[in-house]
Amino acid sequence: MRKMEKGYKFRIYPNAEQETLMRKTFGCVRYVYNRYLGKRIEAYKADKTTLGYNKCSADMTELKKEHEWLREPDKFALQSALKDLETAYQNFFRRVRNGEKPGYPRYKSKHDSERSYRSHYTNGNIEVCEMAIKLPKLGMVECRVSKRIEGRILSATVGQSASGKYYVSLCCADVETEATAKTGRAIGIDLGLKEFAADSNGGKYDNHKHYRENEGKMKRVQRRLSRKPKGSRNRNKARIRLATIHETIANRRMDDLHKLSHVMVKENDIICIEDLNVAGMVKNRRLAKSVSDVGWGEFVRQLGYKSERHGKVLVRIGRFYPSTQLCSECGHRNEALKGKEGLKIREWVCPACGVTHDRDVNAAKNILNEGLRIYAGSIG
Repeated sequence: MRKMEKGYKFRIYPNAEQETLMRKTFGCVRYVYNRYLGKRIEAYKADKTTLGYNKCSADMTELKKEHEWLREPDKFALQSALKDLETAYQNFFRRVRNGEKPGYPRYKSKHDSERSYRSHYTNGNIEVCEMAIKLPKLGMVECRVSKRIEGRILSATVGQSASGKYYVSLCCADVETEATAKTGRAIGIDLGLKEFAADSNGGKYDNHKHYRENEGKMKRVQRRLSRKPKGSRNRNKARIRLATIHETIANRRMDDLHKLSHVMVKENDIICIEDLNVAGMVKNRRLAKSVSDVGWGEFVRQLGYKSERHGKVLVRIGRFYPSTQLCSECGHRNEALKGKEGLKIREWVCPACGVTHDRDVNAAKNILNEGLRIYAGSIG
């Protein structure tokens, strides 16, 4: 029995008064974040000093005395904005130390399509009921609670999607998890674009291409949006229609990834997968849209936390391992599979042992063999 953190996300239905307060809180959080980002930039340019979280928090206490409207929203939401700013600066310093392109923290725009704020749990100010959730300052908000909450609530993040829907995300600690029954099986997974994935058992999983399927509909809605006068109600309606399409695509993709990752973790004890350079592949203008649509990074992320939760093992193979070119039977390396011409070869016969290979299934078998070798070395 292990204890872990777990997140829950539910849709909420605020009334008119609650919705007004939520919008005010979004605005105040943005104001606090931008104000102290500006102060930190000015202080650093003036005499190279850094304003940390404690100094900003003390200054915000005095600021509330000047602006009474800052007292209206939840105080923890404003403190969380300062903590988020501190995290953004720590990430900036980390990138500088690592020699990466740093990029200063950016100001939050009033016109951002998605907005959120976070409140912390203190003295029972966050409570989940059967059909509602109690939130700081908002009180009881109608909520579609689809799962039983486990563990101890740490925080609640209230957000609004681009389509106008409101959600609450709960972070819970001390959630007890038990390792699922061992199956004694291991699997290798080769990710692709023609099929989403092929496994070492010969199975193949379809790439549903949700974005491609809805691309025509999105273009039509985007054209209608571009013709609407800025600031008009009709333009906002068209924007919501477009955001709803994007939201539907993301939800369908996420549903597919959750179902497949759940099956993989449930049926196998060891999962071996290639560590793809997704960020580099997106830079290829011919592949960028397809790579973004398929969702490899999210799939690997889900395999990671689900494997940890259920006591399974996820082994990542180096991205330069030639899984496609090697014969899974004898280990012969077929150089003909290199380059653009090699991508067209979907089946090939090993010149050394004469075995016929499906390109993707053979790669999955090689990934499995290499993953088991790495795992044996790590425990040996």
